[in-house]
Amino acid sequence: MSVLEWFSRQKESAAEKTAERLDIPGDLWVKCPSCATIFYRKDLEDNHKVCINCGYHFRLTFAERLALTADADSFREFADELSAVDFLEFTDTKSYQARLTENKSKTGHNDTFVCGTATIHKYPVILGIMDFAFLGGSMGSVLGEKFVRAAEKALAEKLPLVVFTASGGARMQEGLTSLMQMAKTAAVIAKLNAAKLPYIVVFTDPTTGGTTASFAMLGDIHLAEKGALIGFAGPRVIEQTIRQKLPKGFQRAEHLAEHGFIDAVLERQDLKDYLAKVLKFFVQQEK
Repeated sequence: MSVLEWFSRQKESAAEKTAERLDIPGDLWVKCPSCATIFYRKDLEDNHKVCINCGYHFRLTFAERLALTADADSFREFADELSAVDFLEFTDTKSYQARLTENKSKTGHNDTFVCGTATIHKYPVILGIMDFAFLGGSMGSVLGEKFVRAAEKALAEKLPLVVFTASGGARMQEGLTSLMQMAKTAAVIAKLNAAKLPYIVVFTDPTTGGTTASFAMLGDIHLAEKGALIGFAGPRVIEQTIRQKLPKGFQRAEHLAEHGFIDAVLERQDLKDYLAKVLKFFVQQEK
């Protein structure tokens, strides 16, 4: 036996013994992208995915957002049968159809926007939640259609519409059809305004592109999670365009609140109670 063969066998033997001793999942620990603190994942989840050290708000899945917002077992989804179609037969490194299939499997729903009826501290609402995990929360034809159906249901049942936004912008795989959703969603919000039904938007990180330039900025009340990035183009793109250094915290929720674009910036654990107070105010105004 050669020396190289001996070392190879010793290495394999050590790996086998380690595998026998340790049965540890590889995702037990999480590093905060803001302060670099490393956490036990369970502790982070128990704190609603907010960094215990610096307060950084990690992104939530749809299921996690729903659990923190709606009363238990109150959510009833509708329009869940809608699914995007690859009508342009778009392909980059993968086909659009392959990406859709992949993201459906990953998230458990058909598109980035999920809507349904729900209650928040017993106040009935139409609730819409964007999941950034589905193709970066990109705005396509299905999002636009589901948003319209949510607004129309709010109109039919005379209920407030509450929407959580999280988006990287338009869905390029659908071309101009994606951009058309900006006008489509804005038009149905005008109907809500005419009917004097409250439309409440909660910005989460990030909310950018066409989503910001349309239905996200047309709410009656604008709330935001602490530290959320909110804007059309990102700060790096703006700096490269205007060739100037932007102010510290530019496009973050706190900066926008200081300049009147956001009504309140809240910690994640306070959002549900705050929403209930807003809903209570609207209910009292109707009496």
